[in-house]
Amino acid sequence: MADATDYTTDDLMCTCISRQVQDGEVLAQGIATPLVAAGYLLAKHTHAPHVTFASAIGNVLCQKTAPLGLTRVEELWLGQALCFLGFAQIACDLLPTMTPKEFFRPAQVDPFGNFNNVAIGDYYHPRLRLPGCGGIADVTVFSPVVYLYVPSHSRAVFVEKLDFVSGLGVPTADRPGRRPGPHLLISDLGVFDYAGGRMRLRSYHRDVTIEKIQRKTGFVLEVDPDVHETPPPTAEEIRLLREVIDPLGIRELERMSGAQRRPRMRELVQQEKDENTGRVGNERPKSL
Repeated sequence: MADATDYTTDDLMCTCISRQVQDGEVLAQGIATPLVAAGYLLAKHTHAPHVTFASAIGNVLCQKTAPLGLTRVEELWLGQALCFLGFAQIACDLLPTMTPKEFFRPAQVDPFGNFNNVAIGDYYHPRLRLPGCGGIADVTVFSPVVYLYVPSHSRAVFVEKLDFVSGLGVPTADRPGRRPGPHLLISDLGVFDYAGGRMRLRSYHRDVTIEKIQRKTGFVLEVDPDVHETPPPTAEEIRLLREVIDPLGIRELERMSGAQRRPRMRELVQQEKDENTGRVGNERPKSL
């Protein structure tokens, strides 16, 4: 049994994500978001066994689970899908009727929860072109279950003014409307909400001070009067994350720099290859 005090920041972030999941929900899963995937799976293995996953990989609905992977990740979604969805079905049926809960990872986010996944710098001559908006602009207009997560909390991410707006936050005087805005933001330093119309610290992680969080935030941070340390994962949650959900440690990639990530991905690919070679008849990974 894992020691409940021996947990990593990745373990804690996944646990925080898991705690936002309620049984029976539809959970939208994007591409290349292993921290979120691990958090969803942790909820599925503990308090929310009846959730359904809506995956961007293949546009499928799925209720099965499998350990996180890199080279065989499509096998769960494409091989065990309940159904495959076209774009019209997703836009007209899934989003407005099922209202899937989803965690987005912003490259920039402002005090009001508006965020940017398009470009850093001038749009026409950017310093960095980002993956893009996808359906974020549409979903954030109406969805009450938008969540944000930031694996590496820094002043480069938490900015006073965005270079480009691709996801909408809470209504403000210059961006009015009835949209609910993000429900919560989870970073590697703490948990935040927008209850007062501006980002507010609700809890700080172990060994992190409020002063440190403010130093790493590019705007004045509001603090909940009842701010407290984030409750740690249980020993069972740590065991599930490390032994059942993500034994390879794939979720750690999200908090690595590019220089760290490249050699680590090569190691993971080789590790998966070695494991796959040992499978009889090259069979699919067993559902858990």
